[in-house]
Amino acid sequence: MHRLCLSRLLLVGAQARARVLGAPLKLWPRLRCRSLPAGLASMPWDHLGAASNEEEFFVFSEYLPEKLEEPWGIEVAPKKPPRKRQYQERREHRPAGQPDPSVPTSGVSCSGCGAELHCQDPAMPGYMPSEKYLSLLGEPEGQGGLRDAVCQRCWLLVHHQKALRLEVSWDQYRSLVSSALRQAPRHGRAPLVLYVADVLDLPDTVLPNLPELLGPTINVMVLGNKVDLLPPDSRDYLKHFRKQLLRSCAQAGIHPLTKGVSNSAGRQHLVDMHLISAKTGYGVEELISKLQRSWKCNGDVYLVGATNSGKSTLFNTLLQSDYCKSRASELINRATISPWPGTTLNLLKFPLINPTSDRIFRRKERLKAEAEKDEEQLSSDEKKTLNYFKKQGYLIGRVGQTFEQRKAEPVIDFDPNTLSFTMEEEPVVSITKPKEREEFTYSEVKDARWCFDTPGIVKENCVLNLLTEKEVNLVLPTQAIVPRTFVLKPGMVLFLGALGRIDYLQGEQSSWFSVMASRLLPVHVTFLEKADAFYQKHAGNDLLKVPMGGEERMKEFPPLVPQDIMLEGIGADEAVADIKLSSAGWVAVTAQLEDKVHLRAYVPEGMGLTVRRPPLLPYIVHIKGKRIKGSVAYRTKKIPPLVENFKRTKQ
Repeated sequence: MHRLCLSRLLLVGAQARARVLGAPLKLWPRLRCRSLPAGLASMPWDHLGAASNEEEFFVFSEYLPEKLEEPWGIEVAPKKPPRKRQYQERREHRPAGQPDPSVPTSGVSCSGCGAELHCQDPAMPGYMPSEKYLSLLGEPEGQGGLRDAVCQRCWLLVHHQKALRLEVSWDQYRSLVSSALRQAPRHGRAPLVLYVADVLDLPDTVLPNLPELLGPTINVMVLGNKVDLLPPDSRDYLKHFRKQLLRSCAQAGIHPLTKGVSNSAGRQHLVDMHLISAKTGYGVEELISKLQRSWKCNGDVYLVGATNSGKSTLFNTLLQSDYCKSRASELINRATISPWPGTTLNLLKFPLINPTSDRIFRRKERLKAEAEKDEEQLSSDEKKTLNYFKKQGYLIGRVGQTFEQRKAEPVIDFDPNTLSFTMEEEPVVSITKPKEREEFTYSEVKDARWCFDTPGIVKENCVLNLLTEKEVNLVLPTQAIVPRTFVLKPGMVLFLGALGRIDYLQGEQSSWFSVMASRLLPVHVTFLEKADAFYQKHAGNDLLKVPMGGEERMKEFPPLVPQDIMLEGIGADEAVADIKLSSAGWVAVTAQLEDKVHLRAYVPEGMGLTVRRPPLLPYIVHIKGKRIKGSVAYRTKKIPPLVENFKRTKQ
């Protein structure tokens, strides 16, 4: 304490002497010392004034003055405050170029969505501005110059996250898929349908008219996708997902294939079911192994499903796996992926690899070797990908390639004469030769079986059909969903954006409401007598967020329509039902035992509202933190992710 006070007094004396002598303190010689001399340290307090008259000035490193004067005659520009990072809204990109109806269509498909490329009408799938279209046609390859090109719609989706509404009816979507499945088998066997179902949207993801769409004698394998987005509420939660998915398939008329019963009765049979994540790769390797053991290479495979179910993501994942010919992953472009409904507009395909006994054996050896790895043995790129997916989902898998062809090392070819020249000569600029396009050979595709990615079937009564591309990005969850739990008393109201509303009208006790929706979609709780005024004031504005656009947008948006729901609680540990607010999300209701709860749920007019019993995550109420003091909300709780086919280190 004495040392610190003494150092400050000495500094004040030094500053005073510097002002008297006409020079700042920092021009005076400094003596750096870590501690005071023993005599000064033991000096009594009444001798401090004498110590300040000494010639030396002690400036201790423990104390730095806030501001020192600059030398005379030198003007120093004032320091600018640190520049704050400004987030400017991205300027809207407007499509350029003009159509030319006189130019015939190309006959070449867009590598992103599968639509035929043309420059005739911007409202039709596959449109490309005539300037770009004709320039690609003018290349030496002719129509081959269009092979790797994408249409304007795919370009805007990928680079500007902007979707163009196209004049394609739902009947055109259905006719394209149905005609492809009903055509005569190319190899004497009906195709296999991989129906991709979004588990977040059960039971609406299994379309009721699916049997009519697929036609008779079709074998169906159902894939429950996006399981990585849901937190585990119990040990057997994946088994519960399978039961829910089986129940939804049975309601749509697709039943499991029983032993001893052939598929000649004109019915669609469910041959198998898998839970996967096309994004993180969870369950994909197991799916490939099952397909190569059972289906082998007996016929074509079609990816079918509703819009936004993840078909194109699964197509791209399988394209980079052992299910695809090794050379195809380099020759075939990846499908365009976007949250906008109906991204794929035509059939995309890649050839299936023939799973011979040798290939299956080598694949098993690779999977066995990868299962023995731990995180420290992964490459830097693999670690980066793994860490990224750990932030995105709860279930992570790794999809690899056993038969990946090694790329030849680049050979540097140069002419020594071009490197030496005299003063009179000019250096010779070498002209790079255009890279030749690689194509499949005839032997590779003459008897090939193909995997097709089909357009998504647009769901009726889906709230996403009412939203813009910005609003769709806010509503559809792309990362692991963290439950948001609230405890409400009768007379309280819960808003999910401006897309849904749940009124708690009657009940003996408080109940828990766990919201499972995108983290970007806000949740607000108010009282029943204030709910209507709250909605009128904030719908279309930033507080409720979706829809956006103010009063003008809300005039066009359908009004919220109520539906009464009666529930009876089964205990504080288990939810009694899910109230699914179309495709915006759902709310799991947990009520006390035998407590009769009267709710009133609202969705936009014409949109679907479903009461799901039993709930998809019955024990979701336990995934929460402590209750926030003075609030109806609980703190959120994130479950750590699980990595499949990975050696776990013992802690």
